[in-house]
Amino acid sequence: MFESLSDRLTGALKDLRGKGRLSPADIDATCREIRLALLEADVALPVVRGFIARIKERAKGAEVSVALNPAQQVVKIVNEELVGILGGETRRLNLAKTPPTVIMLAGLQGAGKTTLAGKLAKYLKGQGHQPLLVACDLQRPGAVTQLQVVGERAGVPVFAPHPGTSVGGGENPLGITAADPVEVARGGVAEARNKQYDIVIVDTAGRLGIDEELMRQAASIRDAVQPDETLFVLDAMIGQDAVTTAEAFRDGVGFTGVVLTKLDGDARGGAALSVRNVTGAPIMFASTGEKLEDFDVFHPDRMASRILGMGDVLTLIEQAEQVYDAQQAEEAARKIGSGELTLEDFLEQMLAIRKMGPIGNLLGMLPGAGQMKDVLAQVDDKQLDRVQAIIRGMTPAERANPKIINASRRLRIANGSGVTVSEVNQLVDRFFEAKKMMAMMGRQMGMPGSRRNAKKGKKGKKGGRGPTPPKVRGGFPGMPAGMPGMPAGMPDISNMPAGLNELPPGLENFDLSKLKFPKK
Repeated sequence: MFESLSDRLTGALKDLRGKGRLSPADIDATCREIRLALLEADVALPVVRGFIARIKERAKGAEVSVALNPAQQVVKIVNEELVGILGGETRRLNLAKTPPTVIMLAGLQGAGKTTLAGKLAKYLKGQGHQPLLVACDLQRPGAVTQLQVVGERAGVPVFAPHPGTSVGGGENPLGITAADPVEVARGGVAEARNKQYDIVIVDTAGRLGIDEELMRQAASIRDAVQPDETLFVLDAMIGQDAVTTAEAFRDGVGFTGVVLTKLDGDARGGAALSVRNVTGAPIMFASTGEKLEDFDVFHPDRMASRILGMGDVLTLIEQAEQVYDAQQAEEAARKIGSGELTLEDFLEQMLAIRKMGPIGNLLGMLPGAGQMKDVLAQVDDKQLDRVQAIIRGMTPAERANPKIINASRRLRIANGSGVTVSEVNQLVDRFFEAKKMMAMMGRQMGMPGSRRNAKKGKKGKKGGRGPTPPKVRGGFPGMPAGMPGMPAGMPDISNMPAGLNELPPGLENFDLSKLKFPKK
């Protein structure tokens, strides 16, 4: 998403860093690079001209000349102007005072309206609402069936009194003809009122191109249901045509917000930077993948930060909060700080992270991720499947205490999980290294359960340290000189009666190596 645009913009701004003073020539050269980057990303020419003019005006003014770090001030200006053309503040759905809230989806065929209807319904259901999907696309073959499948996956009911063009015409028991999506829309709103659904999402028909019939049908549905929100679904991959299409729908139907789809497949993303500025309607949601979970509110400030290579930590935190609760996070922090982390805990953490989305996408939200493109490209979620298979191939005792995993156990685990012994060795070795490193970080950061915190807690108790345990004199009985003594606090056994510190008669020359202990 926005890869090429992000690379060009960060490259243009990179040359400014390190300069204590910026000349007009430096600013002009940077603006020239930014202009080329935006045009190559399919941003509309009027948008580019206004954007560059505002940057030049602010960069050559007192705002930069008096700054302690002029280069960083220019980056700040570019970031603020990017936020401005993306919409400024985040726009939320306007819910009706009296339910149900009616949301109508409009757009060209192939923009992803039907799939988006399911994503939006799942998102709203997660927010505590009770949505109802209404199938008004009765012309595209299989559209109604597709919406029913998507609704089932999202766990949301679908109002579909007619199968559309997949079955012959005629009237159904409700008396609605297959050729009348307006009546289906009315029936869907009435169904929502009768069954106490608080949100209605109307999926309308699209066309391969803009025509009068499409506009008339969409306008008729709009007039029939009086939607509280009309969302224009725009394919982010259509480039410069995005502006033309958006203007046609704005004039023919009218819409209150824009939803961008297929952002994961568009490296340029000029549509996102153009449509808000040209139509005046805010971008409200963004679809970034094929799964129903690949959908979120569009935040202009966060998107601008990602485009400039500064990451999107807030979205990363929000995704983590959806997967973890406070108790789980506290317990994980305690185990990391105390060094008690086991492979079972590691597996749970890995599965939780996978619920947040592809690992490459998560790493891409970190600041400076643009400089690690080659590394991120090599991230393969299938490797996590192999790690999961290896850990699940272990017994509970082996997961709790990986130190007992000897050579024979590693061979058994490798055969059971379909990997090589070297892969098992790498996993175990890296786990021990990571465990040691996390325990060290926990002590440095003062995490719960760390040794440093434990020491602080002891010092804070009333009564001081308490009595000092008696020192043990000598070592283990019969052990060579220099061997360590018993742990502090254990009874002194160095002066045991004669005979108790020796083997029974007849076993003086017994070879202990011949003993065979049962394997765990």
